[in-house]
Amino acid sequence: MNADLQRLIDLQRIDSLAHDGHRRIASEPDVQRQLDARLEQARQLVVTAKERLAQNLAARRQIEKEVAVHQTRLSKFRDQLMAVKTNVEYQAMQKEIAYAQAEVKALEDRILERMLEADELGASVKAAEADFASGQKAVEADRRALTSEVAALKTRLEELSAERRVIVSAVDPAVLATFERLADRRQGVAVAEARDGVCTICHVRLRPQVFNSVRRNEEIIQCDSCHRILYFASAPAGDTAATAP
Repeated sequence: MNADLQRLIDLQRIDSLAHDGHRRIASEPDVQRQLDARLEQARQLVVTAKERLAQNLAARRQIEKEVAVHQTRLSKFRDQLMAVKTNVEYQAMQKEIAYAQAEVKALEDRILERMLEADELGASVKAAEADFASGQKAVEADRRALTSEVAALKTRLEELSAERRVIVSAVDPAVLATFERLADRRQGVAVAEARDGVCTICHVRLRPQVFNSVRRNEEIIQCDSCHRILYFASAPAGDTAATAP
């Protein structure tokens, strides 16, 4: 293979790896925000569960106050019952007492409902808190993994940069200039494999004589369509044997 062509293939590999590494590092703030959002969602579930429990308790206290009011009325009616002088007054007072007792009974039933609901809401609070604690541990683990990954990527990028400098120093300046110009214009991809007579990047079929020249890998040849530098990757001997009739 042409030495400069091999170097360009290696440069493309390095640049693609570096691009992916930089993209991953640049995405770190977004990933951190996603982790924050995930944790905040779990925290809000705890807050909502506690608010519902607090609302239940507040409603129950309000009902208990109403019960106390009716019980005070009942006590007053019983005292007044002892002082009535006519049967009509007695019957009227009995009706008032019966009404107040019915109100107390209805309110006590509502209190019981609230108490049963409070048990369920209390369980919901505990479950939400457990989920939050579990989610917090998972997010912390993800943050540590992300930090470790970013550190490893930065180290790898330094290694790739050093490797690139060595290769660049050995490439013919004119060939390197072509590579760099194409990389700028083609979103960082200046080299493309030619396979089955087609450029694998732009998918345009090559002229037979061009493809035959590319197959030899003896010179710098550019795609007539996208102008990327083409190379041909020979199939491993094992693959050739496996596909032979």
